[in-house]
Amino acid sequence: MATPSLTGLIKDIRNCTICVDDPKGAPLPHDPRPVLQASKSARLAIFGQAPGKRVHESGKPFTDPSGDRLREWLGVSDDEFYDPKRIAIIPMGFCFPGYNDKGADLPPRKECAAHWRARLMDALPNIETALLVGGYAQKWHLGKGAKSSLTDTVADWKEFAPRYFPTPHPSWRNNAWLKKHPWFEADLLPVLRRRVRRLIG
Repeated sequence: MATPSLTGLIKDIRNCTICVDDPKGAPLPHDPRPVLQASKSARLAIFGQAPGKRVHESGKPFTDPSGDRLREWLGVSDDEFYDPKRIAIIPMGFCFPGYNDKGADLPPRKECAAHWRARLMDALPNIETALLVGGYAQKWHLGKGAKSSLTDTVADWKEFAPRYFPTPHPSWRNNAWLKKHPWFEADLLPVLRRRVRRLIG
C-alpha cells in the first residue's frame, strides 16, 4: 500500500476518533478535535504535549498565554508562528485530554503517538530543528538520550542542539522553574532565537 501524502495524513488525523472508538484506558471525555499544523516545506518544528482547553475550543495551536510566551521564546510573530510552511506544530497528543481531579491537564493520550507519530515524522523530511516542549516529547524524540528529569535534559541542551532544543512547557505553572533556572533564558533562548531566524527567514 502506498504511503499517504502529508496532506492526506493530516486529513486522517483531523478525522481521528481512536481515543473514543478504541481507547487505551478510559475514552476521551469529550468529542475529539485533533489540533496540529504541518507542511513538507517546514524546517522548524514544535513538538509539544497536548492542546489545552482554549486550544480545543479554537482549533488552533497555542492560542493561550502559553502560546504568547512560546512565541516570545522563539522571537517570532503570530504570522510567522502560524505559517505551516515555516513551522510545523505537532503535539504528542492531538486532542485536549481533559482534566484530572486537581484541575490540571491530563497527560497526552497514548493512542496518538503510537498510531500516528512515526508516519508523521517520515512525512516531514525537511525538519532541521525541533523544539521539544515538555517531558513527553523529549522522551519520545530523544529516547535513551533523555535524562532522568526534565531539568537535567534541558540543562544538557547543548548535547542535543541544533537538531533538538528541549524546553519546559511555557505555562505559567512553570514560572517558579524559570525563576530557579535563569540560565534557560540567559543561555539557551538566545541560541534558539538565532537558529529559528536562520530557518524561517
